[in-house]
Amino acid sequence: MARSRTPRSRVAVVTGGASGIGEATCHHLAERGHRIAVLDLDTAGVERVVKELRANGARALGLTADVTDRGALDAAFAETRAALGPTEILVTSAGLVAFEEFDQITLEHWDRVLAVNLTGTFHCCQAALPDMVAARWGRIVTISSSSAQRGSPKMAHYAAAKGGVMVLTKSLARAYASHGITANCIPPSGIETPMQHRDQAAGHLPPNEVMARTIPLGHLGTPDDIAAAAAFLASEEAGFITGQVLGVNGGQVL
Repeated sequence: MARSRTPRSRVAVVTGGASGIGEATCHHLAERGHRIAVLDLDTAGVERVVKELRANGARALGLTADVTDRGALDAAFAETRAALGPTEILVTSAGLVAFEEFDQITLEHWDRVLAVNLTGTFHCCQAALPDMVAARWGRIVTISSSSAQRGSPKMAHYAAAKGGVMVLTKSLARAYASHGITANCIPPSGIETPMQHRDQAAGHLPPNEVMARTIPLGHLGTPDDIAAAAAFLASEEAGFITGQVLGVNGGQVL
């Protein structure tokens, strides 16, 4: 007989929640009845997403913080705990994309890209895990990138940081499995987001129709495609899945 997995309202913190994949993830988690803390540097974006979530009946909290600022993050998680409850779900979608030839990357820019993408993920996980350990239940979903799987000649710093996110996630999965906590990673590829549009406008990425030809399904994905996978990995049903890298990429072989 299958065990009952009755859905319940959890507290979810989503970083990078003011746009793109993070914003879509906030909505998907809210549709499952969770309480949402939207964390982003973009105050106006945070306020917009929180307003939309509340209009749809969700409990939502807006948090403005830089994921590289540990003090601000600790304060944000404390505010979440006071307003919504202890953090049970964490989705780390905040990121910084950069395009530079390897020999043009300065140490300052290398450090900044790693600080946002990798160290920021580390900070968020450390801030969230005590609540999860105390509850003996938790879900961590990190957002990496397919560039970390195949390499990227003009994004060495970004690819290296996102590769670190994958290995960090696997390490957390093994370290915290005995506490009832799972950790999984999604490396998106071919997803149409506001960030992608900016990079196309800057000449860093080809037009949509060119990108779509590299995808077996024949079209780009959407933030909702990633958000749906993240919401599943954050669910009760995904309790026996941990330490995995789930490619949501239209069938690309990486």
